[in-house]
Amino acid sequence: MSNDIGSPIPPLPERSAQDAAAEGAYPPPTATYQSPNPAPASQPSYQWAPQPQNEPKKKDRSTGGAKLAGLVVVAALIGGGVGFGGAWLGLAAFDGSDEPAAVASNTGQGITINNPDDVNETAAVAASALPSVVTIEAQSSSAGGSGSGVVLSEDGYVLTNTHVVTLGGATSDAQIRVTGSDGTLYDATIVGTDPIYDLAVIKLEGASGMTPMDFADSSKVNIGDNSVAIGAPMGLPNTVTTGVISNTNRSIEIQSSAAPEGDDTGGGQGGEGEDDNSQSPWFFDLPGQEEQQRQSAESIKIAVLQTDAAINPGNSGGALVDDEGKLIGINVAIATGSSSSEEGGSIGLGFAIPSNIAERVANEIIEDGQATHGLLGASVTPSSAVEGTTTTGAYIAEVVGDGAAEEAGLKKGDVITQFNGVRVNDSVDLTAQVRAAAAGSEATFVYVRDGEEHEATATLGTLE
Repeated sequence: MSNDIGSPIPPLPERSAQDAAAEGAYPPPTATYQSPNPAPASQPSYQWAPQPQNEPKKKDRSTGGAKLAGLVVVAALIGGGVGFGGAWLGLAAFDGSDEPAAVASNTGQGITINNPDDVNETAAVAASALPSVVTIEAQSSSAGGSGSGVVLSEDGYVLTNTHVVTLGGATSDAQIRVTGSDGTLYDATIVGTDPIYDLAVIKLEGASGMTPMDFADSSKVNIGDNSVAIGAPMGLPNTVTTGVISNTNRSIEIQSSAAPEGDDTGGGQGGEGEDDNSQSPWFFDLPGQEEQQRQSAESIKIAVLQTDAAINPGNSGGALVDDEGKLIGINVAIATGSSSSEEGGSIGLGFAIPSNIAERVANEIIEDGQATHGLLGASVTPSSAVEGTTTTGAYIAEVVGDGAAEEAGLKKGDVITQFNGVRVNDSVDLTAQVRAAAAGSEATFVYVRDGEEHEATATLGTLE
């Protein structure tokens, strides 16, 4: 099987992390705490993070790199409630006084600022970004789980992952509760989901005065830049971890029962040929539905930022921010070292959907209830799998009539090496980049034909 790739959110006000650290006072919620007690899994994959059993009372109101050698398991970062003890940790007070800030509970850890006069960069980033990250709980008649989300607007639009609000594709009508960083509880409804890029937008009922996340330009992120992951790993809300961006142009493939049935979003609109999964070291099991995912023939391919900030189950849908507290990515997956390990966890390979892609998809969902994705109109396969090719990239196996590829003048045997300025190493990269672009947008290509490099432009079609 071949791979065929064939009103917006208003600008958010600028505010520095240091200002937020100097100003902010976030009182801790009153809550009962329990420590998480994860149940062992037979296969490492997605694990639902523990859900709170005793809830607070509701208030009134680039460059591409070679794929990793060896076997790794890419696991979604949503956590599961079944078999877990509950846990709720609130944000500690940060009042700018000389006294140590109070932690939320003596049985848990909040964000504690012991010396407000000497706040480091990570503490300032946390103070700035934490109010814009929420914890999401989804529950159906047969399953439940939790993840994280990023606040988009003062009236409660929140961006997260599709697999968080659909319980790994198991349901389309889960009951959703959301907890703000200050402990306020909200009911929420799904505005729209985008299983092609595993993103979703929900709306909190009765929300007002929330703190929207400030978006950075993810196309300007460099390898080595500082990164801070914020979310609820293992059911521990308001958790902050730090690291660096370890790659800016990684593409991963995900077997997904949430993907549209009958659509090989891994690549192919219009062709039949070799499936490039055989050469991929990546495995991706959606949380709580591991067996179903392994049996699914559907897949999605997404472009991601790679970070070594510690990311764990429960971080799904949460924020990856830069050293100014601005969003650079939506946390979506981790890699673990073995398909036979009992529990998934961070080994320093985390993945986030770039903020530019996430913002476009969120805007379209809010406006229209769904997002669009580009279509190339060609069947492709890794050039490394084609005998006689000497160029790394995506090999054109077939061009579909009246598509973007034909418009660009691409022919069978061409090897695409760049798409919209991004390096293409294989068909997974090309599919992920084409899907990241909006339907009807103009795309630029660099391709090799008969040993010579060429450039072309075309208008992408629409993935149906």
